[in-house]
Amino acid sequence: MSAATDPWVAPSAGARRLPAGAVLAALAIALAIAVVAALGHGAFRIPPADVLAIVFALLGGGEAADAQQAAVLTAIRAPRVLLAVLTGAGLAVAGALMQGLFRNPLADPALIGVSAGAALAAATVIVLGNALSPAWLRGDALAPYLLPLAAFAGAVGVAALVYRIGRAHGVLSLPVTLLAGIAINAIAMAGVGLLIFVATDEQLRTLTFWNLGSLAGGTWRALLPVVPLVLLALVLALRLAPALNALALGEARAEHLGVDVARVKRAAIVLAALATGALVALTGVIGFVGLVAPHLVRLACGPDHRIVVPASALLGALLVVLADLAARTLVAPAEMPLGIVTALVGGPFFLYLLLRQRWAHGG
Repeated sequence: MSAATDPWVAPSAGARRLPAGAVLAALAIALAIAVVAALGHGAFRIPPADVLAIVFALLGGGEAADAQQAAVLTAIRAPRVLLAVLTGAGLAVAGALMQGLFRNPLADPALIGVSAGAALAAATVIVLGNALSPAWLRGDALAPYLLPLAAFAGAVGVAALVYRIGRAHGVLSLPVTLLAGIAINAIAMAGVGLLIFVATDEQLRTLTFWNLGSLAGGTWRALLPVVPLVLLALVLALRLAPALNALALGEARAEHLGVDVARVKRAAIVLAALATGALVALTGVIGFVGLVAPHLVRLACGPDHRIVVPASALLGALLVVLADLAARTLVAPAEMPLGIVTALVGGPFFLYLLLRQRWAHGG
């Protein structure tokens, strides 16, 4: 692999990198444009000028000129677009943490079983919820929260189990952690398959749609517990960036530089599980964002995590906002599952990147 295509080669090795400041600014501007477009497009179209006028009126505490447009934007579009931004940023940063931790550009949050754990817990609630949960938990007040709470618990629980298996004598072994994640992923997906086998037609439709991902559950009430968790993970990931840079030199060198390697490993796994678990619990399984976004940033800007983490957050948010916009407009008035859009776009594009790296070898 040449220096020009290896995202783990330092800029001094001859790779041509884009200016980090320009990339961050361009991504921020593109995300702002995409957000305005997403807020305006849908079954009820709001022109971009009116979107900006409503936003400015709300920020200034005034009243928008068109009450109907303001109601649609604030009650329906805004929470969904905010969830898209949080989902893209959270999944991309979780992917950046996993790639930095395992020092592998093909790593993503699924390696530690987070998505599989959430999927198994969600499938259990969908198929067996009425039989397993007490009557008071199925009441009108608590029922809407049962699925996301179970998915979050499943995601964090599996991540904790993987961490416990990979940790021996106070040291976290990355190869053992990786193998444990692969094994538990297989077990969890086998459990999901078994639940699909016994599910009714209605349960199967719900389970299939959840496993393919959607932002349709984006409401202000649903966002309340998700926003602080994801923002906390993003802020702490930024603080972890210098330590991940040192870890890229090898664990022994990082220790000599004063980095607490064990703490960095633990923090990276916890933050990735926190962000991914909170988001998957609300959106379902959305693939490729945590894999593609940080990989593209490394190709463009190099391996410095002080740039990779914020740029991945911006690029991931941009990708999910655009993917969700496509999901709800391409087949309107129906809605395409978001996971299908991200897979259709992310899969071929990532395959192209892999082939380009192979061609760089002369293959």
